[in-house]
Order: sequence, then structure tokens, then C-alpha cells
Amino acid sequence: MNTSVPLWPQGAPGALGTAAHDTPTLTAFLPAPDKRNGASMLILPGGGYFTLAPHEGEGYARWLVEQGVACYVLRYRLGAHGYRHPCMLQDAARGLRMVRAFARRDGLDTTRVGIIGSSAGGHLASTLLTHFDAGRPDSADPIEHESSRPDLGILCYPVISGVTFPHQGSFQNLLGHNPPTDLLRHLSNELQVTSETPPTFIWHTAADAVVPVENAFLFASALRQAGVPFDLHVYQNGRHGLGLSSTNADAPPWDADCLFWLRQRKFLN
Repeated sequence: MNTSVPLWPQGAPGALGTAAHDTPTLTAFLPAPDKRNGASMLILPGGGYFTLAPHEGEGYARWLVEQGVACYVLRYRLGAHGYRHPCMLQDAARGLRMVRAFARRDGLDTTRVGIIGSSAGGHLASTLLTHFDAGRPDSADPIEHESSRPDLGILCYPVISGVTFPHQGSFQNLLGHNPPTDLLRHLSNELQVTSETPPTFIWHTAADAVVPVENAFLFASALRQAGVPFDLHVYQNGRHGLGLSSTNADAPPWDADCLFWLRQRKFLN
């Protein structure tokens, strides 16, 4: 049985209540002990910061568990329930710290902790890839001692920019209506890439009519300029939100391409 744990047992910072949607959680999907390869992955489903798509959460977890990766699906707070930035980033950072702490506890590799996100979840993943910290060693909470920097990222048809080719719905749910320009730029993650940004796999389709493929180009170009290793795959056909080709005949074979890249990065055996 897959168990869920709250990110903050005493309540999330900025929580608006105590309902399930006010309580961000991690749900574990774990390989058998003899199948684990030492790597871990934090999974951020998409849904426009309005909802969370199960096939981009549990679906990805079950795929990666077959590769020996310990997976944790994040239920993060959403604009649909009145939350705005920085609550989503707080949840993602805390989730990454917890996954790294679990790896330490379970004897897994604390330097092989990745993040995967789709659509708006891809925006949140790219936000953590560019807005991480090394941890807070003076905190009384040992989870906060862990770094929130992923060791690599996987972005699936991601929302990236709030100023160029934006997905308006995602940014309205994240920031509300008419956010300040400086905040939009701060969360336009192609503008925040540095040489410290982790290696990233990006895929998109040219036919995506919801999130323009230019979002993938912008992030890949920024990685290139910063000297960060990346893989970029743009497939001709496919609607937005496809998920895995192993469960959706219309999806391109990005999952096979991604596994190849993960092996190159020594993330998989």
C-alpha cells in the first residue's frame, strides 16, 4: 500500500485551513528492496496550478519504480484553493528535502535525487531547478538541513515563461490577476538559469496547442548559454498532456529517450 505523509506535520506555512487541499503531502511508490538502484525522484503532476493530473503523478511513479527508482508524488497546494506563490515553491522545496532525507535514512544515494514535472508541474519543477538553496543547518527541523537542489530535472511539455509565450491560466492560478512585472520575470525560469542549474531533460511537441513549444526552446537555450548539460526532444505530433507512451499510443517515445538519458547521467544502472 502506498502511504502519504504531510510535508509539515504541524501544518504548512501559510495554510488557509486544515482540509486535505490545505495539507501538502508526499505519497511513496517504492521498488522492492532488492530492486532499488539507489536513485530517488520527486514527481510534480500538472494541471495548470488548478488541479493535479493522476497520470502525471502515480502514472510516472509506477513507470520509474520499474527502473528501481524510489518515487514520491507531491500533492502541492493550488490556486484553485486560494493559494498563490510562494506556497507552491515552498511545497516543492520541502518535498525535495524530504526525499533526500528519506534517501539518507534508507541508505540510498543522496546525490541522485531528481525531479520530474509536467505542464504547470513542469513550471514548478523548473522553478525549483532555478530557485533552490543549500539547506538551513541552524534549523531545529532536521529536514530543513537538506539541500533543496535536485540533482537533475525532467520537464514534460513545461510551462516556463511568464513574459514570452506564457500559459495565462497557469500564471493566473500561481500569481493572481495582473501580477507585478518583476514577479513575472522572477518566475520566468528561462531568465533564472545559471551554471548551477542541474542537468535537465526536456520534451515537448510542436503540435501542442495549450503550452507553446517555445517554452521548451527558451529553457534549453538558457541551459546552453549557461553551460548546463541538457537533452531537448521536440516531437512533431501530440496534444498537450499526453503522459507516457507505454500507456498512451498517441504519445511519442519520450520515456524511452528519457531512460537513455538517465543512464547516461548514471542515474540508472
